[in-house]
Amino acid sequence: MKVLVTGTKGQLGYDVAKELSQLDHHVFAFGRDELDITNQQQVNHVIKEITPDVIIHAAAYTKVDQAETDKDQAYLVNAYGTRNLTVAAENIGAKLCYISTDYVFNGKGQSPYHEYADTCPLGVYGHSKYAGEELVKSLSTKYFIVRTAWVYGINGQNFVKTMLKLAHEKDELGVVHDQVGSPTYTVDLAKFLIELVQTEKYGIYHGTNSGSCSWYEFAKAIFEEAGIAIKVNALTTEQFPRPAQRPAYSVLGDMALRLNGFTPLRHWREALQCFLKELES
Repeated sequence: MKVLVTGTKGQLGYDVAKELSQLDHHVFAFGRDELDITNQQQVNHVIKEITPDVIIHAAAYTKVDQAETDKDQAYLVNAYGTRNLTVAAENIGAKLCYISTDYVFNGKGQSPYHEYADTCPLGVYGHSKYAGEELVKSLSTKYFIVRTAWVYGINGQNFVKTMLKLAHEKDELGVVHDQVGSPTYTVDLAKFLIELVQTEKYGIYHGTNSGSCSWYEFAKAIFEEAGIAIKVNALTTEQFPRPAQRPAYSVLGDMALRLNGFTPLRHWREALQCFLKELES
């Protein structure tokens, strides 16, 4: 395949481009410096010139708290940047895979959200990503929307790296225990995305590692797997105030993945072990 990937300076985009290259696909990798997705003219020119078979759109405005006061920029990137790519893809008949988020849900559920559960974002980030979903659905005839959550990978900053760094600086840490989700290793997600876009099984998917935990349980697991002895205290969200409200429960079910014949991603704890080995090497 000839595949154009956006957001390759980020965690997921980096691993998608890397996995595609290892499989000998023809990869065109773009970070924000190489392709400004908010510039419609530039997007049209680049995509018309490359004529990819598939666009995997991993670029996004992801500053959840900053989005509350930087609303225009969040929508410019997540909604209108996505629109630009979708229209350009449709013009050349390319498939489009848009990476979305668990933040399209309000987190008041008690069981894993399936792909067609009612959405109800809490903050600007979630609303802007959902706007991107709506534009993809209305403008593309060959789309995959893949919602993911709690991602971590080798390229860039993430919760796992932050915990390991803090463990070298402190004897004790506090982590929220009343937010529950599914940690997702970008290598596992990238492999699923590549398998998905080679099909015509279009629609909405949830792509996370299996199982769920709280941030507190995730932190404890990181230290256990890394062999680090440190005291971790469970905090409430109220004790750790942030500008943007987070969904309390954002576990994503994998109904569409299973019903379309794909293998669910491995358990998050097993994925964490592999990531820690990747970090060591």
